[in-house]
Amino acid sequence: MAELPLGDLDSTSDRAVFRQIADQLRDGIRQGVFPEGEKIPSEAKLMEHYGVARMTVRQSLQVLQGEGLLVAEHGRGVFVRSRPPVRRLASDRFARQHRAEGKAAFIAETEQAGAKPTVDSINIEEVKVPETIAERLNLKESESVIVRSRRYLIDGHPVETATSYIPAAIALGTQIAEPNSGPGGIYARLEEQGHRLDHFTEEIRTRMPLRSEARDLRLAPGVPVFHLVRTAYDTDGRPVEVCDTVMSSDAYVLQYELPAR
Repeated sequence: MAELPLGDLDSTSDRAVFRQIADQLRDGIRQGVFPEGEKIPSEAKLMEHYGVARMTVRQSLQVLQGEGLLVAEHGRGVFVRSRPPVRRLASDRFARQHRAEGKAAFIAETEQAGAKPTVDSINIEEVKVPETIAERLNLKESESVIVRSRRYLIDGHPVETATSYIPAAIALGTQIAEPNSGPGGIYARLEEQGHRLDHFTEEIRTRMPLRSEARDLRLAPGVPVFHLVRTAYDTDGRPVEVCDTVMSSDAYVLQYELPAR
């Protein structure tokens, strides 16, 4: 049997054996010994290499699954979790050029990464504006908004959910209120309605996912999410959309370009 590219246990250490094994596997993942998407050695091979019981090996693997480094696939084994190389370039993703080409931001950045973007779970409804959204949109609580919720997928894997709130006075009677918002997405439709976009603000937090979010994004245990809230403003300074987004943290690199002046 081929020797595993792993070290030996330190019998003099007071660190638990299962944590020593997890440490060595973690180092192997970070150093590329076990590349993304590759199956790690089986429980039987790890038991033989370290001379430990199956439960000890399973404890080690559970530690790394909890950190989001490994994912277990039923009937196939345990694999190093793949991380889609999608770079979210804040200074470019809402460029008018993309809308002119008929591409919404998610489609443009995913295609630039050489991956296939899709959108599903689209739901649209008109509701009274929630209090927190009313503050961001400068609306009275008696006013209504069109709510567009959807899920984004990269190569068939869900990576993000988003819910947009647009004043009903702007969105009703337009493609914004339809499942297919048309080329360039809702920002292109807003500009067609005379709301030329001027700038966006984004607030980003990291947290552990809610149970429903973990289910919708098929997150492995231990993987946190980015919770991003964006507000779009037109050239008159009016807020015209709020987008509440939850993103799988291991699916994106958030890149920002900041002026030095």
